[in-house]
Amino acid sequence: MGLDFLWYDLEHSDKSVETFANLARASRVGDVDILARPGRWEYMRMGRLLEAGSTGILYPRCESAEEARELVKWSKFHPLGERGFDGGSADNNYGQYPADNYTKQANDNTWIVAQIESPRAVDHLDEIAAVEGINCLFFGPGDFSALSGRPGDVKGESTLQAARATAKAAIAAGKEFGTLVFDKEHALHMRELGAKLLVLGADIVFYKKAYENLIESYSDFR
Repeated sequence: MGLDFLWYDLEHSDKSVETFANLARASRVGDVDILARPGRWEYMRMGRLLEAGSTGILYPRCESAEEARELVKWSKFHPLGERGFDGGSADNNYGQYPADNYTKQANDNTWIVAQIESPRAVDHLDEIAAVEGINCLFFGPGDFSALSGRPGDVKGESTLQAARATAKAAIAAGKEFGTLVFDKEHALHMRELGAKLLVLGADIVFYKKAYENLIESYSDFR
């Protein structure tokens, strides 16, 4: 379909690593990058998601430089981190490349994205952005608005201010800025802030809208 990447969410859903591995295999056949989101603090699970073929990790609720360093530690091989080695995984095309070549390529090409989703995280933006190995700060408007006591206020001024602060910190540190967007106007505003990683929706939303449109188109049959 021409998409740059797919985001598979294992934080909120009931998907197992085995289910994800099958989804990742299909995605890679279609030549699309994959971001997998584990739950917060699921450091060991991140390694299995990468071994199953994820191109990167979208880590939720990162709130400190210490947490960001742990994220890098478990997602990158030495010397950047301490990720465990499995040379026979899908990530190494089932043992195709020598260990030294594989670990270097994995470190170079695995994207690590820290999600900024709370007021506490916004207070520590500069420190998180400065952590070596973090490639992108991704602002989560849904959780931010909920944790700020305004659930659903994803385009309110306070939420937009936090998004702007995240963009500023990311770009100042030489990192990318990304976020979830809800319509074309919102997407254009985020792009003006410097966003290069835009999540445009979710499958469940698209399915729901498609069925609503289908039912509405046959409303005269009722």
